Parts: sequence; structure tokens; C-alpha cells
Amino acid sequence: MIPSRIKHWSKLIIQPKYKRYHDALMKLKNTPRYTPTSTTLLGYEIELVDSASFLFMYREIFEQKIYKFKSKKSDPFIIDCGANIGLSSIYFKKLYPNSKLVSFEPDLEAFKKLEVNINKLKLSEIQLIKKAVWNSETTLEFMSEGADGGRVVQLEDNRRRYQVSTVRLRDYLNQTVDFLKLDIEGAETEVLQDCQDLLINVDHLFVEYHSFINQAQTLHIIVNILSEAGFRIHIHPPITSPQPFYHRNVHLGMDMQLNIFAFRK
Repeated sequence: MIPSRIKHWSKLIIQPKYKRYHDALMKLKNTPRYTPTSTTLLGYEIELVDSASFLFMYREIFEQKIYKFKSKKSDPFIIDCGANIGLSSIYFKKLYPNSKLVSFEPDLEAFKKLEVNINKLKLSEIQLIKKAVWNSETTLEFMSEGADGGRVVQLEDNRRRYQVSTVRLRDYLNQTVDFLKLDIEGAETEVLQDCQDLLINVDHLFVEYHSFINQAQTLHIIVNILSEAGFRIHIHPPITSPQPFYHRNVHLGMDMQLNIFAFRK
């Protein structure tokens, strides 16, 4: 059996595509955190605000394909809450080129990159909205983490803050939604409670659940809402603690993060 290291170096020599992928990956790994840069890892150039968060999202979205879903339509309607720099929106358009998207992102720097990336790739039928999804139309203080962890809840004193406008998700759920993605850094429970009576219109729902160390956990509330809306759920732990009885890892004020997949039976 040929050792993996030898296979790797052989592919670098004889496979130009593999070498381009490897070089792009190494460039990102060697880029300091919170440094705006660009990458061709997807096969085309896109702009990003942070290399580490990009690599995490890239692995989930394009390698693990966690948002892959089946639709009977060629033009499914998709709502992307927490679009960040646009990786999920790009993936949805790659999966269903004729899909129609509404993509929300309140972080000022991430939204700039989102606009650049969507326009650079000439993707159509995507409405970009620079607002946070919440349970009312108002103005809230937003904490910019500098990567993919910006939020309107659990603000930290040492982070940049500014005011952002919010929008009610329920105002977009009065029609069939083929895929709803909620990656809104801790606001998911309040938003789902506000629109739970309209979730019957959603076929596939992804929720990234965030557990903050100094707040009561609300996972049971989300599971109950999804169950009552007729969903069957799967839960995957992308970020957790291997030995939670002994030690619980804390990142950005969270001691657990879960990916919740809700779908119709």
C-alpha cells in the first residue's frame, strides 16, 4: 500500500487541480485570523473576512454538504438567515440554479463581502437584506465578532458594537418555503417562537442552536416547536465537549452548539 504522504506529493505533481486546491488551502491556513482576504478554494475567487471561519463553513457546506436537500421544484424558494459572506447562498444556487433566495445578514463587513461575492458570480434571483432576523421590527445593538459569530444576543464588552435594523421572519413565511436556514447566533429560539404558527409552510428547516453558559438552555423549546409543526428532526453536534461531566469547552460564551435538521415525514 502506498503511504498517504507519497500519494499526496504525487498528486501535487501530476494533478494541477489538486495542486491549486492544496495551495489555496495552505494560503488560508497561514492567514492570521480576522484578516480580510480572498480565496480560490471553490474554483473561483470569493472575498472573506476571516480564514478560520471560512474553512469551518467550507467543510460543512461544500464537503459535508449539510444543506443538501431534495426538491420537486426546479426553482425552490429558500430563506437564508445568517448568510454571512454568502457561502450557503452560493451553495443553494449551485444545488438549484433556478432557486429564488432571500438572504439576511446584519454584520456590516460580512454583508459587504456577501454583496461582492454574489455580484462577482453573477448570481440572480437573490434578494440581499442587511438586517437581523428577530421577533419584531426594531433597532437592536449588534455585536460584530469579526468572523461568523456576530449577534444581537449575549453581547460581549470587548467587541465592536453598532445598531442594526431587524425584520420579522414570519413576514416571509406566508408562502411555501422549500428550505429555511436559521444560523442567527442565539436568536433562534425567539424567532421560532414568533413564527411557530407559520412553520407549516416550511418543508426543510435547518437551525443552528447555541447554548450560552450564563443563560437557561432552550433546546427543549425549539424541539417542541418543531415537533408541533409536524417535523421529524435529526441533531448533529458540530461543536461540543467530549467530556462534559469533567470539562466543558466555552467558545464566544457558548458551551454547546448543535445543528438541527427538521424535515417532513
